[in-house]
Amino acid sequence: MAKMNIKKGDLVEVISGKDKGVQANVLRAIPAERKVIVEGVAVVKKAVRPNQMGQQGGIVEQEAAIDVSNVALVCPKCGKPTRVGHGTNAEGKVRVCKKCGAEF
Repeated sequence: MAKMNIKKGDLVEVISGKDKGVQANVLRAIPAERKVIVEGVAVVKKAVRPNQMGQQGGIVEQEAAIDVSNVALVCPKCGKPTRVGHGTNAEGKVRVCKKCGAEF
């Protein structure tokens, strides 16, 4: 499984593509494919068939997965998109902001 520095619930900024500059939360991380699903980013339309449980069919909008290289983690302290370093503290290994040194 591939290592990723971005996890579910992180605030990220899209750094390339049609949604460049958008800051939103990660809904799901897919480490095996190195992709993330970000709230409100890369929205696609999908045709859905009705099922027997009474769900209505039609065209629905949902977020598509984007590559993890197209997003940057936003530091909670300085509020800027940043690269991620690793350090240790009393609890163990932690992610560290490369710009200001704050722990995630």
